[in-house]
Amino acid sequence: MRRFIARNAPGYVFLLPWFIGFFLLALGPILASLYLSFTRYDMVADPRWVGLDNFEYMFTRDRRFWKALEVTFTFVALSVPARLAMALGVAMLLDKGLRTIGLYRAIFYLPSLLGASIAIAILWRQLFTADGVVNQVLAVVGIQGPGWITDPETSLYTLVALAMWQFGSPMLIFLAGLRGIPRDLYEAAEIDGTPRWRRFTRITLPLLAPVIFFNLVLQTIEAFKTFSSAFIISNGTGAPADSLLFYTVYLFNEAFKFFRMGYASALAWVLLVIIAVFTAIAFFTSKYWVHYENDRD
Repeated sequence: MRRFIARNAPGYVFLLPWFIGFFLLALGPILASLYLSFTRYDMVADPRWVGLDNFEYMFTRDRRFWKALEVTFTFVALSVPARLAMALGVAMLLDKGLRTIGLYRAIFYLPSLLGASIAIAILWRQLFTADGVVNQVLAVVGIQGPGWITDPETSLYTLVALAMWQFGSPMLIFLAGLRGIPRDLYEAAEIDGTPRWRRFTRITLPLLAPVIFFNLVLQTIEAFKTFSSAFIISNGTGAPADSLLFYTVYLFNEAFKFFRMGYASALAWVLLVIIAVFTAIAFFTSKYWVHYENDRD
């Protein structure tokens, strides 16, 4: 035991600030939220214990809860693969030994820095209104575009497009992974006359699998937590017709618009469980398609 602690001591030292922050700043609110999820609490009167009533109402009578789940699951299913595909494609383009690679990395990463801001969400809403820039461009070529934001059939896709635009973070991680693939493998495959697509499926994807898995887990968690853009574009209501009623928007409204803090806490814990389940599934299935250099058959 002493040998194990001594061997891992540097790691624990680097983790110490996180442990201090977690136990002093985060653990208390987490436990308080767990307690409040079993109460009826409006921030005025004292919390009143109601047991599982919040969860019973949530799963059996709250139709907007199920709508929020539907919208969020659809967004995650569409945005995560699209963002990862965009990030991998751009990373492969940049993995060509360009002289100004640092400048290109900064340019492509910039949307990820700006994308979650309120200003960008407002700008995105203006772009996709019925008389916005997107429809004005389409009108030039004779196409009458819909009201992207106001039409329930298309509103969610504008958020998916925004998520795709924010591919900078996974792109940088993909680029680092591509730089770690030995070049002699590609050279040998090229000498053998292997087509590009086969080199991609037989060399790039298998060796990049750990990086893909890492990005997949992180981006899935981030997609479930999407809030600012959905809140701003839908004016905080989930409109039109609840097509933008993201889970986090619904949770926020229950907590800070209707002051149902107990119910909002229950919603937060359900979201935590959902994210944990998806993360566990990703880790369980990873053994079938993710292989590391130190794996032994």
